[in-house]
Amino acid sequence: MGGVVEGFVTLGVVIGLGALLAHVGVLDDHSRVLLSRISFFVASPALMVTVLGHADVAAVLSRPLVASAAGVLVSASLYAVTARLVLHHDLADAVVGTLGSSYVNAGNLGLPVAAYVLGDAAWVAPTLLLQLLVLQPVALALLDHATSGRRFSPLRALSRPATNPLTVGSVLGLVLAVTGLRLPGVVRDPLELVGGMAVPAMLIAYGVSLRSGRGGHASSRGEVAWIAVLKLFAQPVTAYVVGRFLLGLDHAGLLAVTVIAGLPTAQNIFVHATRYGRGEVVARDAIFVTTLASVPVLLLVAAVLG
Repeated sequence: MGGVVEGFVTLGVVIGLGALLAHVGVLDDHSRVLLSRISFFVASPALMVTVLGHADVAAVLSRPLVASAAGVLVSASLYAVTARLVLHHDLADAVVGTLGSSYVNAGNLGLPVAAYVLGDAAWVAPTLLLQLLVLQPVALALLDHATSGRRFSPLRALSRPATNPLTVGSVLGLVLAVTGLRLPGVVRDPLELVGGMAVPAMLIAYGVSLRSGRGGHASSRGEVAWIAVLKLFAQPVTAYVVGRFLLGLDHAGLLAVTVIAGLPTAQNIFVHATRYGRGEVVARDAIFVTTLASVPVLLLVAAVLG
């Protein structure tokens, strides 16, 4: 328990540093964008290559993947049913809301939490790959279809992951792990050096966003509250139940799948909503609410399972 709490404190201190730097004017929103872009396009892919390249693929991507997928399936399904029968959303709004209730912030927060709280960044790989290889391509294809009238294209959906740097870095790392290949020092050392920027850059950028961001009010507070319940309660509880009673995960695996499932809604959901002009307010407020509420949820999980 002490190590888990210490990990959260470490994250909080670095996030607080970002907020402080924004408060005194050293960093601003342009700095946040720059840090986020460096992390997303360069440092995080490098980190995934080096981390997954040494990971036990069978241990990380077998039962934890099933537990993570179960959490996503339950929370997404519950929202989809509500969107159809209660909220009467059309396809585009329903897709955005479904993502808000199930799409974990595995990049900006998942990687730091896995590295400093769970002790191994590889624990975030199952959720990260599930989202980047399955959820995001399908969701964007549905949004394309709903907002442009174009027919669903399996080829276009399948090609999307190849344009995501995190996906490319994760796949390369998995290839190294499966084949047992080792990168030469002249390649490995720069990757490790650059990958070391990923976590602090994410956390500082996140701290800047907390200082400069605005929450606002949702057009439907009830809907945002429902999304938060699904994201922060239904998803981690499902992952825990499936992981413990159906898959028999050990203590470390059970803690990992539950903590990661309890992370807040990913910030890129708002990017997708803005791009397609649908569900923007709900996406924005769902991210804001789940981010704030996830702190006590994760501390509770750590206290119970840590």
